This record gives sequence, structure tokens and C-alpha cells, in this order.
Amino acid sequence: MDFTPLLKQVLLLWYFIPILLFLGILKSPWFKGLAGEAMVNLAIWLFLNKQEYYPIRNVTLPTEDGTTQIDHIIVSKYGLFVVETKNMKGWIFGNPSQPTWTQKIFKHSSKFQNPLRQNYKHTKTLESSLGLNDSQIHSVIVFVGDCTFKTEMPDNVTYIGGFIRFVKSKRDIVFSQAVVEKIIAIIESNRFSTSLKTHFNHVKHVKSIVNDKQTRKSCPLCGQPMILRESKKANNAGQKFWGCSKYPQCRGSLSAT
Repeated sequence: MDFTPLLKQVLLLWYFIPILLFLGILKSPWFKGLAGEAMVNLAIWLFLNKQEYYPIRNVTLPTEDGTTQIDHIIVSKYGLFVVETKNMKGWIFGNPSQPTWTQKIFKHSSKFQNPLRQNYKHTKTLESSLGLNDSQIHSVIVFVGDCTFKTEMPDNVTYIGGFIRFVKSKRDIVFSQAVVEKIIAIIESNRFSTSLKTHFNHVKHVKSIVNDKQTRKSCPLCGQPMILRESKKANNAGQKFWGCSKYPQCRGSLSAT
């Protein structure tokens, strides 16, 4: 029996497997994140004065509850720029007060965390570890890719061109050169090593936070976390129920059964 045709099909399949894997990697959130960060990195290198601005990329720092990962930190005498990158396409809807924003591609809509809130943790971590105040730190959200804002955004939520303009617009000197060098040294000494292990540990930490939020009960009236309580009323004494953590300002409740 001639197995040549079968062997050719197997070889052809093995030929396409690496191509399919490569295409899968290109479409993965991990690769999109890397590509977005690379574009921002290139913009920093091309358009910011290297004598005034000192970029530090992919910084993972310890926090009280685990770690936080920052795409870019730019240290300068004009302050600390903390950059969160979003590589997305489609229409983007959101405002600073919303916990989640919306991405719409044709008829498909999906939610993602408000990046301003995401970057807030980054800035607060740096404030604490460096002994700075919020006037010395600038939060910047940079969207790259084929996306369009469909709602009005604040100045620090922008595209790459707007990001460079935003950084250059800050001209008040808040740090001496000695302080700039000290800040760089502290960040470099406090950060975790840039490795796959660091990245995977951070991803695991983020997933645990997401899972915790999904299982945590929220108040039906105000959306705040709920606490398991025990009724003290005569008719229901001893019975368990979920009560709003903002009680007595909010009296939302849910049955524990």
C-alpha cells in the first residue's frame, strides 16, 4: 500500500500548525499589549528630549495586596508621568466616573475596566514608595490602534500624538536633577526583575482579584460590597442576611439563602 499521499497530508498539516500558532499569538491580548507598548516606546524615543525625560518600561512593583504592573514611567524634572497603554480598535465610550468603559466594533460591544481607575493604583503605589504627592505625578492613558473616542475624554486620555503634547505641556519644574536621579534609583531597586515568572505571577494576582469581584455580592441599591450579617429582630433573630457595607446610609439587603 502506498502511504505517500497520507504522508504528504501529515507533512502539510505540520507545515500549517506553526503558522496557525503564530497567527494566534498575533491576535492574543498579550501580543497586542506588547505592540501597544512598543509604539509608545518609539514615540518617547523619537519625540521626547533624552536629556530631560527618562523612560522606564514594564515596571512591576510590590503592593500591600500583591503587585501592580506599570507600562511606562517617565521621570523628568517636570514630574513623574505614569503611562497606561491600551491597544484597541473600534469605538470607545466612557467617562472618568464610570467603573467600566465600552468598546464597540460594529454590532459587538464589550466592557473593559476604566483605565483611569486602573492607573490610579499605579500612581498611588508610586506616591507611597517615593514619598511624593499627587501634584508631582501625572496619570496618562494612551490609546493606540484603529480606535475612535465617541465620548469626550479628559486631556490625559488620548492618542499617541496627544500623549506627547500632554507630556510636553507640563513645564513647571518640580524636581531637581538630583531628585530625578534618586527617583530613578529607587524605582529600579524596588521593581521586580523583568521576567516571564514576574509577568505570570502578576497575571495570577490580577485573575484572583477579578474572581473575587465576580463572587463578591454587591448592594442592589448602591453597588457597594455587602457584608454577611445576623438579624437581631425578634421575628428573624439569628437569621443570616447580606447587608450593605454603607449601612445605615444605605439599607440595601439580600437573603443569605
